[in-house]
Amino acid sequence: MTSTPAGMANAYVASDDVMLDPEDAALLARRERVLGAAYRLFYQRPVHLVRGEGCLLYDADGNPYLDAYNNVASVGHCHPRVVEALTRQAATLNTHTRYLGSPVVAFAERLLATFPGPIDRAMFTCTGSEANDLALRIARQATGGTGIVVTDTAYHGVTAEVAAFSPSLGPGVPLGAHVRTVAPPLDGDGAAFARRVAAAFADLARHGIRPAAFICDTIFSSDGVCADPPGFLGAAVEAARAAGALFVADEVQPGLGRTGAAMWGFMRHDLVPDLVTAGKPMGNGHPVAALFGRADLVDGFGRRARYFNTFGGNAVSCAVGLAVLDVIDEEGLMDNARETGARVLDGLRELAADYPAIGAVRGAGLFIGVDIVGEAGPDAAGAARIVNRLRERRILISATGAGANVLKIRPPLVFGPREADHLLTVLDDTLSETAAPSSV
Repeated sequence: MTSTPAGMANAYVASDDVMLDPEDAALLARRERVLGAAYRLFYQRPVHLVRGEGCLLYDADGNPYLDAYNNVASVGHCHPRVVEALTRQAATLNTHTRYLGSPVVAFAERLLATFPGPIDRAMFTCTGSEANDLALRIARQATGGTGIVVTDTAYHGVTAEVAAFSPSLGPGVPLGAHVRTVAPPLDGDGAAFARRVAAAFADLARHGIRPAAFICDTIFSSDGVCADPPGFLGAAVEAARAAGALFVADEVQPGLGRTGAAMWGFMRHDLVPDLVTAGKPMGNGHPVAALFGRADLVDGFGRRARYFNTFGGNAVSCAVGLAVLDVIDEEGLMDNARETGARVLDGLRELAADYPAIGAVRGAGLFIGVDIVGEAGPDAAGAARIVNRLRERRILISATGAGANVLKIRPPLVFGPREADHLLTVLDDTLSETAAPSSV
């Protein structure tokens, strides 16, 4: 298997010794010829997908795969309510936000109603990368600083500015001189995490760099998933603010009810960010993203700088986003995330008692990380074997973390008890082949 940088264990690419169907092999060759080396595929034997429905994805031969990974299709692949909203609005009108129109206003109002009162402004983009880029611009203007603190394996996007504080992209994307990284709170020790954040800002100050922002994905997905105890993040946010920085909650991964406790991941920690960014799941696969913040910050930025995004907030995107919110509410998907997620977590902890290869199990709702360990510590090769063998059994998950050894389970929110039990059963079978059961 082709090697990948730490934190990019999910980029499993085809290796020379893996046999592919002739048609898939030809498609892979065409892909590599036109897309180049930067694009990576999941799994040693890539999956050629042609259709999706709910929690299932189908290959070119019609075989179903249980999707336990794709949070972008948050309310399920090709949800008919979302498809209908998209096609209806696309057949009616699609324009940018420089004309007076109701979809963007209605979408903003609906979203802001899910936030704590101090957050009362929305700005729309197409991607989470754009939203985080915009958050940085606002933070820099508000603070007069440039310094940023992130976690060691953070991922926040791919624009030039945002890639410079996304260490998970690997050594080929160097961090900016204004960036400091801190170890994530995998152990849930909020006080220790806060000390690391404070020390990072102090180091910036020693180098004459004024602070701008502390930004984190509030489920710490690229770091290996840090969920508990609720509230552990508060001390680190206080430390950042004491240093003069804004707190930016990156909700692209944990947002839209995924943690099962609230609409947004930061709410589990009983705090109010200065700025919030969201993306991916807002459009169920359609490119929708946004920034949310306090009026003083957003309006202060707007009075000094023009902001316009041709596609951000367009009528079709907003119609899609409104439909996603309707489905989350009407189908009780936040409750489902909480209940089904607890079922998966319980089952994984039962498996951990039988298989010493399973270390810590962490998660909230339908966002779960499972450490795979060996005698020498984190076992990236073992995690890769499990991920690829599950793929052969038509279950799709991935892996994450600095050690490339954390199984990443993050299915659509419609993933229910039946799907959970099937995942656990097949994982048990897979572990019985790839890891020796405990004798205890």
